[in-house]
Amino acid sequence: MTAAGPKMNLAAVEVAVGTILKYIDEDSGREGLWRTPERVAEMYTELFSGVGTDPAAEIDAIFSDGVTHDPVLVTDLPFYSMCEHHLLPFFGRASLVYVPDQHIAGISKIARALDTTTRRLQVQERITAQLADAVMSGVQPLAVACRVEAEHLCMSMRGVQKPGHRVVTTAIRHGQSGGDNGSGPSYSASELLSLLDGRVQPAP
Repeated sequence: MTAAGPKMNLAAVEVAVGTILKYIDEDSGREGLWRTPERVAEMYTELFSGVGTDPAAEIDAIFSDGVTHDPVLVTDLPFYSMCEHHLLPFFGRASLVYVPDQHIAGISKIARALDTTTRRLQVQERITAQLADAVMSGVQPLAVACRVEAEHLCMSMRGVQKPGHRVVTTAIRHGQSGGDNGSGPSYSASELLSLLDGRVQPAP
């Protein structure tokens, strides 16, 4: 990642985890739990490494030579995140299509932007919007559509207990042409989503 977020107070996290263990386990002093607070704190530094960072800043490889208005699709990017409501994981795949205006992005940078949005306490709707906004800000395309599909363990292992469910969220953004590369084709929201599904051909 290009920008470091705020440093996590590992000692305070360890104390907090130890307190939780004390009150949820009848034998919190057993050998298997001795280093659990330390392990959890170390794990959190990885799971929440996106805190305080800007996803758009990850899209720092931008190219302009030979750019056309042909749509660019990036599909089935896996991700894992942590639900801010129950502190349980949710995971799935993100797909994105954008219509270049004057620039294209290094594909791996879009994956890094996704990682930045997901490595923090999140809700799926916000991930979808933040990824679309990051591409709009970093690449300034004519349009972008993002779709995220995920299973939430707070629905699978507790509450209604519906494992295997799928939550689908979408975000659509439209920009304005800079002019040097022509006005470019216009895509409706439904056409952008259809491109993600591979159901329609790019506009002429």
